Amino acid sequence: MTTADDTGVVLAVCAATDDVVLDKIGASGIDKRPFADRVPVSDLGLTPDHSVDTKHHGGIDQAVYAYSEREALRWADELGRPLPHGWFGENLRIDGMPVTDAVVGEQWAVGDDGLLLETTIPRTPCRTFAVWSGEPHWVKRFMDRADVGAYLRVLRPGTVGVGDSVRVVARPDHGVRVRHLLPTVEADHDGLSALLSATDLPAKVRREASRKLARV
Repeated sequence: MTTADDTGVVLAVCAATDDVVLDKIGASGIDKRPFADRVPVSDLGLTPDHSVDTKHHGGIDQAVYAYSEREALRWADELGRPLPHGWFGENLRIDGMPVTDAVVGEQWAVGDDGLLLETTIPRTPCRTFAVWSGEPHWVKRFMDRADVGAYLRVLRPGTVGVGDSVRVVARPDHGVRVRHLLPTVEADHDGLSALLSATDLPAKVRREASRKLARV
């Protein structure tokens, strides 16, 4: 059954075509800029995009990073300044549906060109994001709020553009949300156990869920 939380819209499609050089960090691909045209998406994410720190960013399980417009606006209000599309380093700014509170393993059909994505793990803020933000104690504040957005893997390549619909077409029943994999957020033991019982979990989901279950 479809609910209000099952549909959203892509407000912006963002990628980094060039590095930004940050003080005490060096080159980074965090400076994502909006694209007006449709963008191809492969198994490794948006084809114009790139990551400098490939150990911690990108890859099959973190191919696309989505962030919620509602959460972005809340931060903009708190910080007292506009936070344009791409500011969070996101590839997709999405409105109308949960992102950090999407269920792990939820499948999103995006647009009409066949693109199918699956939610994997939460974003963990790093020193690069802290320097990029220019805000004091940013990593702690971002983690304490826990509105960190979601990474997704690409189940079926396609293209994505501004205005595309995002439809939840499958949702596991274990109840574990992306947010629940953060170390600072309470999670349910039974839900994590049910999540880990799946035989086809992405490697990084299994890693993060196993770590969280050990803490629980």
